[in-house]
Amino acid sequence: MNLLYTGGRLASRLFFQTYLRWQVFHPERIPREGPLLLASNHASFLDPPLIGAASPRPLYYLARHTLFQFAPFGWLLRHWNTVPVDRDRGGPKGLKTVLDLINRGRAVVLFPEGTRSPDGSLRPARPGIGFLVAKTSCPILPVRVFNTWRALGKGMTFPRPTRVAVKFGRPMRFEALRAEAARADRRAAREIRAQIARQIMEAIAALEPRADA
Repeated sequence: MNLLYTGGRLASRLFFQTYLRWQVFHPERIPREGPLLLASNHASFLDPPLIGAASPRPLYYLARHTLFQFAPFGWLLRHWNTVPVDRDRGGPKGLKTVLDLINRGRAVVLFPEGTRSPDGSLRPARPGIGFLVAKTSCPILPVRVFNTWRALGKGMTFPRPTRVAVKFGRPMRFEALRAEAARADRRAAREIRAQIARQIMEAIAALEPRADA
């Protein structure tokens, strides 16, 4: 971890521990090295720093390119392992960016729903996550955040002191579906990718805010 990332992570941990009284479940399930995709639900701008603060290893994130237009803030975001992506016109480029990070052995946080939920409910995954999983060989780690939409939801400018939590699931592997997608025609491959996306969202939905086996 670079110094700015380390400093931001420590500041985030202090904020979540004291102001939002966070709970973290099973961070030991995160592989300490090697390529990894973390797939999380998304309800707040708090989600990326919450997941990053709870992780024992550095994580990488994607963010809309407009956040980088103010040069000092863009410089800081890059030191926080955040990569700019044009969501409106750069879909394929964003996917390539993730694949490049994975090929370098990084752990990348993705939000399959594509946008923040206004009430914390889970939304269907967009097609991109299935495509990425089919194109990689790395494990997928389901992640679920709780109550972040209450703490800092859409339309809010300052976090409320609401208890939040993050839970890490068990790594998922899709070797059989990846192999099947590689042999399938275009239509069948699209259906397989949709199946992968559904299974990931089901794994996220199955996570509950408690410690378990």
